[in-house]
Amino acid sequence: MTHEGRELSLDHFMKQLIFFGVILALIVIVLGAYTRLSDAGLGCPDWPGCYGHLTVPNQIDSLVYDRALESGKAWKEMIHRYMAGTLGVIILFVFILSIIKRATLKRSLLLPSLLTIVVIFQALLGMWTVTLKLSPVVVSAHLLGGLTTLSLLWLLFLQYRGGKQTSFSKVGSGLKFAAGIGLLLVIAQIFLGGWTSSNYAALACGNTFPTCLGEWWPEMNFTEAFRFLHEPGKNYEFGTLSATARSAIQMTHRIGALIVFIYLIILAGRLIKRAPFKKIVSVLLFLLFIQVSFGIINVILGLPLLIAVSHNLIAALLLLALITLNYKVYRLA
Repeated sequence: MTHEGRELSLDHFMKQLIFFGVILALIVIVLGAYTRLSDAGLGCPDWPGCYGHLTVPNQIDSLVYDRALESGKAWKEMIHRYMAGTLGVIILFVFILSIIKRATLKRSLLLPSLLTIVVIFQALLGMWTVTLKLSPVVVSAHLLGGLTTLSLLWLLFLQYRGGKQTSFSKVGSGLKFAAGIGLLLVIAQIFLGGWTSSNYAALACGNTFPTCLGEWWPEMNFTEAFRFLHEPGKNYEFGTLSATARSAIQMTHRIGALIVFIYLIILAGRLIKRAPFKKIVSVLLFLLFIQVSFGIINVILGLPLLIAVSHNLIAALLLLALITLNYKVYRLA
């Protein structure tokens, strides 16, 4: 095989490996949501094992562990850990291969390096999620860490996928700025969703929509709702905030969703008729409408597990759509 052929072969292998990493990252995010929403976040009270074992044991020493073994919850947690660990190994392999074959691949080490750093920190957050007993600050950071891992993998895949430079007219700096704001708004809304979930505030307004507990503006405690502190020794499972604080979180999430929805509709309207953006904008709008629908259904039906987990998946896909849109905009800037 010629030198050029080896380059193309290695490039193709890396692209496939990274894409597999993207799919696995999505699976890990979905499993994480399923674990959290089925109240299995503390299914194993220790880390990285489960009651001192690499798999879920049949029985435990009650003198050592003060939490009763629930095998179903423990297996949910451990399967999530196994998949996350596999993803970490793949990312580490991509990083090592990027260094060893740097001369052949001719690509920057920035994204592989960032990915490795993020995944190491993500492992620490996974440990702290358990040892700090589902602290909302840590759980929300763990969610953002998972989405950061997914985003960096997707960016790396977009770089490897490349594509020919288009002959379309350049976009203005205003459109570049607008696309960037759209991405930031989606990231902020995802954080609010994570904060809502980690504080068990998804049903703080009952089953009423668009009102909250039958009111347009119920009693709310925003100071307590957004106090980003961890109290040592406290068990945060099932939430510790007052009802008024949880209502404040839920209402903020709803208002944020409305802002994101309106902004992305306007942004899509500016881009939908431009040839290089038609496909990705169509995908973005499709995901946006599904996401809003799932959010409303979650409230009205009392957080059905399948819809709640899917709400997390669509949020991740919506984030990837915004990243792709920004990537295309920046290439034409």
